[in-house]
Amino acid sequence: MKFIIEHLENKLYKWCLIEYKQISKYVGKSNLIFTKLNSMDMKILKKYGEVRKESVISLKLNKACLLDPKSDKLLSPSDSKVFDYFIFGGILGDFPEQGRTEKYLTSKLNVETRNLGDMQMSTDTAVLVSKLILDGINFDDIKFIDKPSIVIKKGEYKEEINLPYRYILKNNKPLINKDLIDYLKKKKDL
Repeated sequence: MKFIIEHLENKLYKWCLIEYKQISKYVGKSNLIFTKLNSMDMKILKKYGEVRKESVISLKLNKACLLDPKSDKLLSPSDSKVFDYFIFGGILGDFPEQGRTEKYLTSKLNVETRNLGDMQMSTDTAVLVSKLILDGINFDDIKFIDKPSIVIKKGEYKEEINLPYRYILKNNKPLINKDLIDYLKKKKDL
């Protein structure tokens, strides 16, 4: 089973890179393909998976499934027997969601689609949730937290960032990459 990330941003933002590294840890470098990359981004991402200049649209894959929040069918463990490729849009989330997966991928690919519930997830969370489901866990058995707040500065005036996405809940905390939290703490323009 292969996981494909179609990079849909105009450059490889730091946030994307953090998520892509995490995805490689979740599914393994040999199971991950990044598509629609420029030469510079290919050099960076080849440490984490297979890299391709072409779009997933031109790959003409058989037995492929696109994860689209607007799909009317929920991903299930039985889909692991139906599909060999699971495609995700590598898109930094918008709030409110703008339907870019549907615009850039669903409308151009002739593949079946599945969703992961009714709430937008980060790309790394979406891949992990998909992997858990494809490994046999039902969606309803995964615990989530929606719109978590991340403390970025403690003290007299505590500062928090509210992330308008769904994350897996592990040990009563959102499962968010530590590198991403560190990045958010250092980012000046939030």
